[in-house]
Amino acid sequence: MTRPSVRPVPLTPQRRFAGARFGAYRSPRRGEGDEVAGTRPYRRGDRISRIDWAASARLSAARGTDEFVTREFFADQAPRVVVVCDRRPAMAVYGGGLPWLDKAAAAAGVFELVASSVIAERADLAYADQLAERATWLAPSPSAHAAVVAHRLATTPWSGPPDGLTRALELVVRHRSQLPVGAFVFVLSDFLGVVPPRVWGNLRSLLLDVTPVIVQDPTWEQRFPSVRSTVLELLDPTTGVRSEVWVRDGRARSEENARRLAGTVDGFRRLGFDPVIVGSSQPDEIHAVLARWAERRSLRRRAAA
Repeated sequence: MTRPSVRPVPLTPQRRFAGARFGAYRSPRRGEGDEVAGTRPYRRGDRISRIDWAASARLSAARGTDEFVTREFFADQAPRVVVVCDRRPAMAVYGGGLPWLDKAAAAAGVFELVASSVIAERADLAYADQLAERATWLAPSPSAHAAVVAHRLATTPWSGPPDGLTRALELVVRHRSQLPVGAFVFVLSDFLGVVPPRVWGNLRSLLLDVTPVIVQDPTWEQRFPSVRSTVLELLDPTTGVRSEVWVRDGRARSEENARRLAGTVDGFRRLGFDPVIVGSSQPDEIHAVLARWAERRSLRRRAAA
């Protein structure tokens, strides 16, 4: 279950979404509804039909200038949010207490923050992953899955197959009838495994609002220590076999890793996705990353208005 102390972030869409009816709930989001939420100064492009002429007349008389006031309405649609988690063993190589990124804890922390934001916005939450034994799809529901998924991430082995992320994303595509245009899709992975381009293309064709959350260790995956001619012991996360590797030039490996990460980010942006990079499992740092994501989207929308 998400902790009460988890601060939500705004679920700011890249474009207008087509959501699900709130029913008995009222949305905290301003939008295309029929219940007046308040008023604000007129902005170019606002509908003339939404001008509050009585309020505009009073304000104009008080200021001695021509002023126009526009009504705002509560949205009558709720966003839908899908979290897709890569459950490969490589996502859980390091546990707590080690000086390297605990990817499983980072992924769980991202999920907890997203779930908290879903609850705050009265949205619908869906979830997908692929373990060794079976795939899991939890259909969109108003916050009912938060505790279930948090428990699943904390207690079930990270035993997904090498193509587990691909299969989980294909689950999302197969359930596209439950996901309206603009639905949020958060994909949690280090993206060091290969996902066929057709899978990303299918997500793009559905006009979903995809945010790849790139969970990588800052020292070993985003960059690399500046060492020369050293031997490192490596652990195969799938088989548990240990082996020694001779690293000749750490600086070259650091540059290669940085190029790989930049290429991953650029590739997602070319698809119209909005990637973020998480390099810590600390809740405050995860919150800072997604808060910047939300603020960046708000700035873009205001600039385009």
